Amino acid sequence: MASNLMKMVKFNNGQLYPILGLGTWQASAIIDDSQQFINSIKNAIDIGYRHFDCAAIYNNEKLLGKAINDKILEGVIKRDELFITSKLWNDKHRSELVEEALKNTLNDLCLSYVDLYLIHWPFGTSEDSNATDSEGRLLSSGISYLETWKAMEACVQKGLTKSIGVSNFNIKQLKDILEIATIKPVVNQVECHPYLTQNKLKEFCESNGILLTGYAPLGSAKRSWAGPEEDAILDEPIVKQLAEKHKKTNAQILIKFQIQRGVIVIPKSSNPERQKENFDVWDFELTTQDIGLLESLNKNARYFEFNTAKHLKDHPFLDEA
Repeated sequence: MASNLMKMVKFNNGQLYPILGLGTWQASAIIDDSQQFINSIKNAIDIGYRHFDCAAIYNNEKLLGKAINDKILEGVIKRDELFITSKLWNDKHRSELVEEALKNTLNDLCLSYVDLYLIHWPFGTSEDSNATDSEGRLLSSGISYLETWKAMEACVQKGLTKSIGVSNFNIKQLKDILEIATIKPVVNQVECHPYLTQNKLKEFCESNGILLTGYAPLGSAKRSWAGPEEDAILDEPIVKQLAEKHKKTNAQILIKFQIQRGVIVIPKSSNPERQKENFDVWDFELTTQDIGLLESLNKNARYFEFNTAKHLKDHPFLDEA
């Protein structure tokens, strides 16, 4: 599947970005084999993926870097054809640590810059990553995400990243950032699927020139805390009905749903056939009625709550404006 079929979106700074990428959270843990993970990334590049979403906390950036640099050395792709997103973890929010954290990511990836760097969550936690209170909850660093944002801007000015954005921020927190920003966030990466359509947040972001990136678009059924009794979006009857109608897989329907809404989407798969299927979404269109049916499933249901940080004042789901 040629990568020239890929639809691109334009950030508020003019940078183009593929609307479909490959998520890598838990991918290496699920495979449990470093070479298999490297091979899965190489396979994705051969299929046509050019946008890869990673993060320091995923502990696989060295492997991702190995895979993409092998492909560059082979002459399959050039660096400027790739779009690499990484994220700053919560224990690195202090301004002096932000650049250091990004440079560590670049060292792991064997790259001189990333295309997009995000604040992973709005709350800062103790720089001792093992520190918790008597109830096992994370300790706050007391650092404002506004301080962190100014350090993110400095990373752009130093050429370490082309664009910056946020992840898991609510409307109030985005307003705070916009009030002090000299460089606006280009995206807000959040959980997004038909059970959590994020329409209100999407509308606010788009009115301020910020795009949404949707993670867990397929429901992230393999996450460790998934319960057997919970609803699975991939098994939703309406999704199955639309898959039969369009002669596509359930996953392809969920991915296309986001693309047609203008949401950047990063499904995760290490399986070569699934990767290919998830990329093969360019030869059909959902109707307005189809999209309406999928949006009607919204029930503001979250799979990702980050419960050990729920007591922190900047936890984003406590005060969703």
